[in-house]
Formats: sequence, C-alpha cells, structure tokens
Amino acid sequence: MEKPNLKKLIEELHFECLAGKALLDRIPQSAYVSDLLSDVMGKAQADMIWVTSQVHKNIVAVASLKELSAIVIVNERPVEKELLEQAENEEIVVLSSNLPAFETAGRLYNYLEIVNRKS
Repeated sequence: MEKPNLKKLIEELHFECLAGKALLDRIPQSAYVSDLLSDVMGKAQADMIWVTSQVHKNIVAVASLKELSAIVIVNERPVEKELLEQAENEEIVVLSSNLPAFETAGRLYNYLEIVNRKS
C-alpha cells in the first residue's frame, strides 16, 4: 500500500493549506513538535511535518534547511502575507490547524501510525 501524501493528510485531518499547494504530493514520514528553532534544527529530520505556534519568517528558513515536508501552524494563529510569500519562494508547504498543538500532534501521530502499520 502506498503511503498517503500531504493532500490526503490535509483532507483527513481538516487542515488548511496556506502555501505550497503545488507541493502536496510530498509523503510525510513523521512529525516533530516544537516552538524552539534551535531544537527543530538539531533534531527534526527530512520529510517530517513540523507542528508549531510560531508565525515569523524564520520558520520557513528552518523548514527549508531541514527539508521538512510541511509546517503546521496551530492555535488559529494569523499568518502574515510575507511568511506565505517566502514559503512559496522556498517551496515550503504551510498548513494551518485550528486546534492546539497537543491535539494536532495527537491526530498526526494517530494518522501516521495507522498509515505506517498498513504499509
């Protein structure tokens, strides 16, 4: 069985895609939850989804550096146009979840574990 891509994940978990709509064929491997950029730079791995409440442009640079599948911004945080433009330029998928980080991470964990067990 083929692992689902970001498009399928967005549909299943009811996220909103704010940037990178042309890149939704990426297949996430896992997720990482942190609001500390240095923590993400040190421990996140390529193809992970990063769950954060940060909404400044530096998150795009970190996601690009670590080759992450996507960033999920939680807590209904408003995202400025400049961040989304930078994400498009650097080919970073930015998603939005209206749930807190804990619930978003829990749903991602369950979804990815089920998908990994089936494959």
